Amino acid sequence: VSVQVAASGVNFIDTYRREGRYPMPFPHVVGSEGAGTVLAVGDGVPDLHVGQRVAWLDGASGSYAEQVVVAADRAVPVPDAVDLQTAAAVLLQGVTAHYLATSTAPVQAGHEILVHAGAGGVGLLLTQLAVARGAHVVTTVSTAEKAELSRAAGAAEVIRYDEMTDLTTELPAAVRTLTGGVHTVFDGVGRTTFDASLASLRPRGVLVLFGGSSGAVPPFDPMRLQAAGSVYLTRPTLGHYAATRDELVARTDDLFAAIGSGTLNVRIGARFTLDQAADAHRALEGRATTGKVVLLP
Repeated sequence: VSVQVAASGVNFIDTYRREGRYPMPFPHVVGSEGAGTVLAVGDGVPDLHVGQRVAWLDGASGSYAEQVVVAADRAVPVPDAVDLQTAAAVLLQGVTAHYLATSTAPVQAGHEILVHAGAGGVGLLLTQLAVARGAHVVTTVSTAEKAELSRAAGAAEVIRYDEMTDLTTELPAAVRTLTGGVHTVFDGVGRTTFDASLASLRPRGVLVLFGGSSGAVPPFDPMRLQAAGSVYLTRPTLGHYAATRDELVARTDDLFAAIGSGTLNVRIGARFTLDQAADAHRALEGRATTGKVVLLP
């Protein structure tokens, strides 16, 4: 389908592709998600039509654009209750938060959960979803403003890691004081938090390493998992949790329904125009943003 873009989401994976961390053919337009209005529909696409409001999650779409061609099986209808900027903002991060909380390490009532980067796009959404499932959520943030945002999303406890001199020892100590050790750590930061995440788990806990905004985790001895309490480590990726259109639609339907009912708040922390895409990347990489960053054509 051909789409007139209303807004495009900006994500860390876009910066990774720009840096060359992932091989890709050139020329290449960055951007994997957005929302807009259908301009044209290809043959054999029965459930989308011209004029329809859609959002998409398609790594090949090149969403930093005014118009894009999107694979029809990666485009989903957007209900009237959700505006297009919000739809663009929630696709990648919202589906990520959804599969983490419901499928990778299903959050249950009474669980103690640690979410790193609690004021980031995924962190704010994941906190809300985990709290809605009855969890006690602890988050980490780097500023007082971010701590306030994280608490507003439902975090019961917020840890300021910028006030620590040795994250590896001080952070697990703080987590254990608050929780006795958590059932699950959701870690999208990677290199700088990995050791602290591992040490924050209770026996048989789960470390969900879903990103690496601070860099890749170096190779490590798997015997460390035993020493930490027979804990589990998983490195999920969205492609395996929204592999089919049916699964993608099921997750986005849940998210859009929660947004429409007011139970899920999507924070757009910064808006940039297309010609400010480099500024958007600098803001994201410099930890100068909260919530979601979007580009507007």
